[in-house]
Amino acid sequence: MEAGGLCCPRQRQVLLLFLFGGVSLAGSGFGQYSVTEETERGSFVVNLAKDLGLGDQELVARGARVVFDDNEHHLFLDSHTGDLLTNEQLDREKLCGSTEPCMLYFQILMNNPFQIYRAELRVRDINDHSPVFQDKEIVLKILENTAEGTSFRLERAQDSDGGLNGIQNYTINPNSFFYVKISDSDEDMIYPELVLDKVLDRENQQELSLTLTALDGGSPPRSGTATIRIVILDINDNAPKFSQAIYQTQVPENSQVGSTIAKVSAEDVDSGVYADISYSFFDASEDIRTTFQINSYSGEIVLRVLLDFEIVKSYKINIQAVDGGGLSARCMVLVEVLDTNDNPPELIMSSLSNHVAENSPETILAVFRIKDRDSGENGKMLCYIQDNLPFLLRPSVENFYILMTEGALDRESQAEYNVTITVTDLGTPRLKTEHNITVLVSDVNDNAPAFTQTSYTLFVRENNSPALHIGSVSATDRDAGANAQVTYSLLPPHDPQLPLASLVSINADNGQLFALRALDYEALRVLEFGVRAADRGSPALSSQALVRVLVLDANDNSPFVLYPLQNGSAPCTELVPRAAEPGYLVSKVVAVDGDSGQNAWLSYQLLKATEPGLFSVWAHNGEVRTARLLSERDAAKHRLLVQVRDNGEPPLSASVTLHVLLVDGFSQPYLPLPEAAADAAQADPLTVYLVIALASVSSLFLFSVLAFVAVRLCRRSRASSLGGCSVPEGHFPGHLVDVSGTGTLSQSYQYEVCLMGGSGTSEFKFLKPIVPNIQAQGPGNNSEENPTFRNSFGFTFQ
Repeated sequence: MEAGGLCCPRQRQVLLLFLFGGVSLAGSGFGQYSVTEETERGSFVVNLAKDLGLGDQELVARGARVVFDDNEHHLFLDSHTGDLLTNEQLDREKLCGSTEPCMLYFQILMNNPFQIYRAELRVRDINDHSPVFQDKEIVLKILENTAEGTSFRLERAQDSDGGLNGIQNYTINPNSFFYVKISDSDEDMIYPELVLDKVLDRENQQELSLTLTALDGGSPPRSGTATIRIVILDINDNAPKFSQAIYQTQVPENSQVGSTIAKVSAEDVDSGVYADISYSFFDASEDIRTTFQINSYSGEIVLRVLLDFEIVKSYKINIQAVDGGGLSARCMVLVEVLDTNDNPPELIMSSLSNHVAENSPETILAVFRIKDRDSGENGKMLCYIQDNLPFLLRPSVENFYILMTEGALDRESQAEYNVTITVTDLGTPRLKTEHNITVLVSDVNDNAPAFTQTSYTLFVRENNSPALHIGSVSATDRDAGANAQVTYSLLPPHDPQLPLASLVSINADNGQLFALRALDYEALRVLEFGVRAADRGSPALSSQALVRVLVLDANDNSPFVLYPLQNGSAPCTELVPRAAEPGYLVSKVVAVDGDSGQNAWLSYQLLKATEPGLFSVWAHNGEVRTARLLSERDAAKHRLLVQVRDNGEPPLSASVTLHVLLVDGFSQPYLPLPEAAADAAQADPLTVYLVIALASVSSLFLFSVLAFVAVRLCRRSRASSLGGCSVPEGHFPGHLVDVSGTGTLSQSYQYEVCLMGGSGTSEFKFLKPIVPNIQAQGPGNNSEENPTFRNSFGFTFQ
């Protein structure tokens, strides 16, 4: 086969015999081996490992395999021993016919590196066939006046064996008239000729019967016989004569059965019955008799079966013309079978692996061989695959091709490829063969799980039930199988003091988050932690996301009253002068709520009063003020019950009791309430003494402090021209207001007290808190930044 062909654009194609060296391929050596036909299956041929100079286990490691050109499995390779053994009983005559020597060509393929060893197996003939004559009886019509020494060619016997086992001699039984002469043909075959040794006499003997024996050269020799019946005829002057000794014709292999391929013609100048000519095959093989048929009257040769150029390329047909008198003539018809493109190319797969791991370098997927049984342009081939695929088709030796990856593949981009290998010939019309290979890209863990969000914000209301589902995180992995199975876990918190494991948990399979215990908004408002999503690949890959859990406030804290104090001690009494104007600030109820938002919005309400209508409470700031002018008829002592209520759902509340004493002026001695006196009278005398002693010491100390502070403030006031400050005469009970940072108040407050002089109302004033830089209050604190209250003496609280 000649190299050649066209290069089709945009196709990866290569000519059949235009071979390149690549991917460490080599066509190495040419091994010649032989085996005798008909040997039993499993018979030893050769130790291939030793013959190729390989180690005992190298054939197994390199995946050695045997591929024959006819794609049959005549031999098999024992990879463990390295022995090449017969896989079947080989029949030389079936495999090669009469061709001698009988050669079977095969290749030995090995990987790592990929190599191809070419080899041939000769099937040696044994004498297992006897000679056979096509006709068991041969009839010869010979004129009685035939001269001595005239020879008559006889049909030769057929022997399927070849070489020395083929026909070597012919003999005839002893007789007085004929002997056999052996002649050679131009086909390197011998044929018998019957030679007349004595003149015949029809009047004495009209027929003779002889036995012709064919002998082969086997040991022992085999033989076959045929009977020659000789009919002695009267004289016929002229034998038939063909118009030409050799007829040549060309017949396309796709000619229809019954079509005429040639016509022979012979003439006889005799007349009558001696001029009647009949045509027949002479010394024709069984193949010719099966393939062709001759019309005995017209000499037309027609097809009996379809021709196949790939099996037989030409025929030689011997034709005999016999007249009515028994004289004959012979000619030869040479039939040349013309090849037509009737055989599509064949693709024979030697090895195939349709799985490849992603990210792998160049990988061999398939090794195959192509062939076309046609010849000439009809046998030239192109082999290619589709464009835009990450695969290469590389030619090797002996019409072998290798399909391999062009580079690393990415399963996440494409997990499956359909590769179509197309082999087309250059005949007219072109025939092609396609072979489809599905390449599956196996997964490698090269993608970490990816969260749907980089951070998640979840909300949960405080006082939740334990094991409450508060939300989920989700991550996906582009890999497959175990490499895509995601498990979730919590990351250790940044703050080692945070008991994260006791607060939340995560479902490892689906990423659902649960609050393990009830959360308290007042203790923990925001919980931040990290979650990890890891796959189950090897090695495992992971990613992280941030989760912020915002605890929502619930109305679970009742208002807490800071002032007046409700500590179970003697009640606080507010003094109000009877000359107070309507709207006079009696006191201010100060309360806080531990909740936030609207749960901490406080409102104040006067629930009960000794004399309704005399006092009122402002709903938003808790200020208790006089509602009208006081009169002499108003009782001196009043008791007010004030309720503080938040704005939650449901609302919570607290109440506080205020004691108000109406006085004519601040010089009136302060008298304890009758209720307090009654309680004290009932107290234990020892307790009373202790209380009196403690009260005396406390009063003395408080008076000393107030006097000292008043002097200092008066001096400071003179310097600033803001008026003097003096201590009024008379004894007034002092009240120290200490507001601690509980509830929504963020700091503790401590105040200095000064009695202001020169004013119409004579007020005690808390000048400033001792703690500097009072910060603005947080959410839920309804107190002002510098709250101011006023008591019955006109104390102003700032």
